[in-house]
Amino acid sequence: MRRGAGRRGRAMNGSREPCAPPRGAADFCLSCVLTTALVVAAVAGSFAYLGIDFAALFSAGAAADMGRFAASFFPPDLEPEFLRKTAYGAVQTFAVALVGTLLAAAAGLLLALPAAGRHGTAARRLARFALNLLRSVPELVWATLMVLAAGLGPFAGALALALHTTGVLGRLFAEAIENAPPQPEQSLREAGSGGVPAFVYGTLPLVWAQAVAYGLYRLEMNIRMAAVLGFVGAGGLGQMLYFHLSIFQQAQAATVLIAMLALVLAVDTLSDRLRGWMGRS
Repeated sequence: MRRGAGRRGRAMNGSREPCAPPRGAADFCLSCVLTTALVVAAVAGSFAYLGIDFAALFSAGAAADMGRFAASFFPPDLEPEFLRKTAYGAVQTFAVALVGTLLAAAAGLLLALPAAGRHGTAARRLARFALNLLRSVPELVWATLMVLAAGLGPFAGALALALHTTGVLGRLFAEAIENAPPQPEQSLREAGSGGVPAFVYGTLPLVWAQAVAYGLYRLEMNIRMAAVLGFVGAGGLGQMLYFHLSIFQQAQAATVLIAMLALVLAVDTLSDRLRGWMGRS
């Protein structure tokens, strides 16, 4: 009680001033308000610029047209010969995504080291520019270029995925390396270890689980993108879907769509279990 009374007495006689709010609090609130207003204005302006006709979108006629189009996909084609063809396309799509992701992971790790500042400022800027360039070009553009270079087929799709995904994984790997604690690698260097062993045994174990998680996530995305790349002749389920839709064979297209869904669900399940196992180990 005597200590509390002493503190209250010092506060009352002015010997100790209360804590003042941070000087930047008002500015921070103002910036939040301005940012929110800009976001709202951008969203409203986007809707106004696009000129979306919500009345036509949610009209009874639009719903009936969509219902008739969706009904034309049923029942799907379940003939054994077409199912075998679809299964082969699914395996091809998975192979394209897997090869593209593995190539991108290797190239992304190599570019991530200079991008993380391991080889000087000039190399860091050059590597980051290369990563930005690779991921700023969409996969469909890369696929078009690779089809011209390597011809039609799944190899062009794998190269297109590898180029774009290298830019994505390289940036993620570089950030993981930059955020890793430097003490283990520094200790190995001070003990006389070389640069490569110090990185392999000091930093790489700290970022390995995160890097694998990034790679699995990109594999899931590349499964979907590999199907889209089939529209430009990169093989797999996408090419089958484009062919059957172009000649109005909705039953066959429905089978291809079901195969796409099954492939995505299988890869998602396997990657989730693998990430869970890595988290427990």
